Amino acid sequence: MQSLAAIADPTRRRIVELLAERSRTSGELAQEFDMSAPAISQHLNVLRSAGFISTRAHGQSRIQSLNPDGFDELDAWLHR
Repeated sequence: MQSLAAIADPTRRRIVELLAERSRTSGELAQEFDMSAPAISQHLNVLRSAGFISTRAHGQSRIQSLNPDGFDELDAWLHR
């Protein structure tokens, strides 16, 4: 199950928690961690591929938002 693998990493779980509070730019997310922006970008790509987040352009910035529908597969698995 791709969704479980995506949130298995503690950094990605923390990103999901931060985005549950509000949408953020990639730069804002990177400031929350002691790692490089490219490393955060890789984590965002995994979360995006799993459907947990969506990205939209706003000028030069990329806004990351939680995609609640992305949790449907995980929710169904937990409730079976």
